[in-house]
Amino acid sequence: MEWVEITAKTVEAAKERALDELGIDHDEAEFVVLEEPRRGLFHQVRGTARVRARVAPRTPRPKAERRPRRGRGGGSDDSARSGTGRGGAKTAAKPKGRGKSAGRAAAASDADERSSGDSGRRPSTEPPAKKTRSSGESTRAEKSANKPEGKAMTMTLDEQVAATESFLRGLLEAIGFEGRITTERTDDANAHVNIEGEDLGLLIGPRGQTMNAIQDLARITLQKQAAGSWEGHVHVDVNGYRAKRRAALVTFVEKVAADVVESGKPKALEPMPSSDRKVVHDTVNGIDGVHTTSEGHEPRRWVMIAPDEA
Repeated sequence: MEWVEITAKTVEAAKERALDELGIDHDEAEFVVLEEPRRGLFHQVRGTARVRARVAPRTPRPKAERRPRRGRGGGSDDSARSGTGRGGAKTAAKPKGRGKSAGRAAAASDADERSSGDSGRRPSTEPPAKKTRSSGESTRAEKSANKPEGKAMTMTLDEQVAATESFLRGLLEAIGFEGRITTERTDDANAHVNIEGEDLGLLIGPRGQTMNAIQDLARITLQKQAAGSWEGHVHVDVNGYRAKRRAALVTFVEKVAADVVESGKPKALEPMPSSDRKVVHDTVNGIDGVHTTSEGHEPRRWVMIAPDEA
């Protein structure tokens, strides 16, 4: 994933701006602070912060090591053979309610203990159990042996598109909706997978909230299939809702930016998801005399459009 470089007054503001630029959450990003503001005379802040950010690559989760096998009684094999309890003192098992068979077992135990000599350990009368491996464990062991260690998988954009399309088909089938899935490559780093059909308003939800949830589920599916890095982004759309909302949002932001330039007073937009905030930032970046900042906390985070300082 390519890095993006953001400049702001503070490091935190630069990081938040980078999150909006990438359209991801904080736990999915990797940051590198290139430059921090300096404090001059009378604690005045000089300079700006410069931060690089990208989508953090995923590393495969290490397998948990197996714990040593314990004996039937919950303790270790040595303590079971030596007959010592948790406090370190020997305990003698008293047969209760088993009649002659219990007495013979106790006598045989005493005889074995006397014949063991000075070793202090009672010989085991049971043959060692053979360790068997099931077919599933052997298959997993073979796959683990053939897989190169320390090498993370990289999922190409075409592979992401195929996995996303498969996920959406399964989702439509599970909820009983009918739709046609199409894909459009906008550039080398972005692809839009669109669900087309009738009566799909429930998949969009109010202000696209349900569609954004489906986007997050598709991203989690990709993360499980490839615990490494991804080339580009795959965006999920329903009946072209994102394109229509983007066009309407661009027109609205251009009008607000013109008002800010004319009045010289900043204006705050309503809280919106990170994908919409990115559209606002991109639109304002192309307009002279204004700039944007992100404020608030998720899920109620908004964009402030303010005039440039003279």
